Amino acid sequence: MKYIVITSIFPPTEAVIKFSKINEYRLVVVGDKKNPAKWECDNVLYLPVEKQLEMGYKLIDVLPFNHYCRKMIGYLHAIQNKAEIIIDTDDDNIPKLNWKFPDFTGEYNCIPGDKGFINIYNYYTDQHIWPRGLPLNKITHDFSDLFVAMKNQESKVGVWQGLADEDPDVDAIYRLTSNEPCYFDEKPPCVLDNGTLTPFNTQNTAVRKELFTLMYLPTYVTFRFTDILRGLIAQPIMWLYDYKLGFLNATVVQKRNEHDFMKDFESEVPMYMDVEHVIDLTIKNTKASDTIENNLYNTYIALLNANIVKPEEIKTLEAWLQDIGNLM
Repeated sequence: MKYIVITSIFPPTEAVIKFSKINEYRLVVVGDKKNPAKWECDNVLYLPVEKQLEMGYKLIDVLPFNHYCRKMIGYLHAIQNKAEIIIDTDDDNIPKLNWKFPDFTGEYNCIPGDKGFINIYNYYTDQHIWPRGLPLNKITHDFSDLFVAMKNQESKVGVWQGLADEDPDVDAIYRLTSNEPCYFDEKPPCVLDNGTLTPFNTQNTAVRKELFTLMYLPTYVTFRFTDILRGLIAQPIMWLYDYKLGFLNATVVQKRNEHDFMKDFESEVPMYMDVEHVIDLTIKNTKASDTIENNLYNTYIALLNANIVKPEEIKTLEAWLQDIGNLM
């Protein structure tokens, strides 16, 4: 079973309507208190707040309202209904006709390992652009030599990140200084070997069943940090079990909902202050002999001790882990 999960406070958007027509997936839309009173779309399971409160998950008791992290209720519903793959996307990401994800196991171009942070956008375009969350001291680096050194090898992909054309996932610095649209080149999928990483988000992202636990969205960090922090923590934990992060061509077009760039910038400052520290703490506090659940929990305790997350985060994470344990 394959699920697509979206959270939205708007009437059905063009993206939602198009995703609802992809037959091999079940689409779940998680609502919030700001949603219209009447929300209807064919082939969509819509979860308004009233329905959420009846679902019995521990997480529901601790999640704030009017918050992106309520999307996790949709993940739990998919898991409860035997999902094998969960697709994360947003209500402003319109799927192209070629929208799909590669197999999670296969031979793919592999970027050499142990290179630290890289700018994956450099593989798909010559335009000076970088993904939200890339350390700012990396945005002028040229990573083209790594892409020349790629080798085709059998890979076990844990997460596929599809790109987005037109208004891709970039930070407020890019939007305030350039804001040029970007249309990525058509290239074969690639994967990052262990020790090489790049930010990934929740906008066009496929996760396999074995890693559903890592879909936890930190709730008490800033909005522009939450999905990036999730992806930063996930990558070193994935390496422990030989799962890789994969990227593919832009298979959606983002028609971005209205944003205040200066407010986005303010929300991104904690992300850039802590991005590299998060990786160090995750690596130091995880081990292959432990479970994914314990490694995730131990990482958040380390982040709490480093004042990167708040004490409330641990309570929310514990509810998520309890729900996951009951459902999987």
